[in-house]
Amino acid sequence: MNSTYRALAEFAQTWGLLYFVAVFVAVLAYALWPSRKREFDEAARMPLRED
Repeated sequence: MNSTYRALAEFAQTWGLLYFVAVFVAVLAYALWPSRKREFDEAARMPLRED
């Protein structure tokens, strides 16, 4: 195999995994942040409202 391809593949596998873990943690923190509770509760009730 080409050494450039192997180096790029190893870089993408290592740093890509770390990137997606960081994004997952950021989204999880955003969704579970206490100050967002009212916003998400309101959005959850939106389909049940009668206009």
